[in-house]
Parts: sequence; structure tokens; C-alpha cells
Amino acid sequence: MRLTVLDAPTEWSRFAEGSVERRMLLALGERLGLALRPKPLMLPDGSRVEVEGIDASGRVLVQLVCNQGAYKPAYRNKVMADMFKLLWLKNSVPTAERTVLLVTEVIVQALGGWVARAAADLGVEVYVFDGDTVVTLPRRT
Repeated sequence: MRLTVLDAPTEWSRFAEGSVERRMLLALGERLGLALRPKPLMLPDGSRVEVEGIDASGRVLVQLVCNQGAYKPAYRNKVMADMFKLLWLKNSVPTAERTVLLVTEVIVQALGGWVARAAADLGVEVYVFDGDTVVTLPRRT
């Protein structure tokens, strides 16, 4: 069974020039030493799904949570949904080795308590985009 990378309308898909999503992927790519782009995929079972970032070899899968402004409790649901998607994709994409969740600073609040611990225990790497660069999620005690 093979993974098929579908043709996207452009290299950046829906992420416009200067968009926060595009800046986040570029900064994460710089941090990881990879070129990351959004891509629609056709999974071996025929399911179609878009990942917000994937490297050329299909080893690194990325989801972005880039809400800005005031924090809303619903952001925690978005974080958990994206972590669930990453875990599913890691099991569905034959080449996948790493899963990365990249969030903006306002979203860090959603990673309090057990959520960050669950991400770590399940192998989801979490990074924070500060507007310019990507840093590792600070540990909370």
C-alpha cells in the first residue's frame, strides 16, 4: 500500500504570502532543517486528508494551531483535535516517523495540565511560534 501525494494548486496551497501559517512553517522548517509544505494526501485506504506541513520524504507531519488575539477555551479542543489527527496520520502514513504540533503563544494556555503531558507521552512534539522563531514548549510544573 502506498501513500499518494496529491497535486496542490500551489506549493503553499491555501497559505498566502505573509500569512501566519506560512511564516510558522518556514520558521519550523528552519528549526528542524527541513522544507515543510501543506499537502493533500491520499491514504492507502482511499481517505483524502490535508496535512498543514509535511517534508518531502513524508517523515515529518505537522499541524498548526495559529489562533491569535484573546484566548478562548475552545482553543483547547482544537489542540486536542489536531493531536488526535497527528496520531491517526502517524499510523496511516507509511513513511511517517515524527509528529509535530506548532502553536502560537496564545495557544500555550491550552496545553496546561494533562494535555502537554499527553502530547509528550504519545510522542507529539510541541513547539511554540513567537511571531518570528520557533521554540520548544516550556515545561510547566
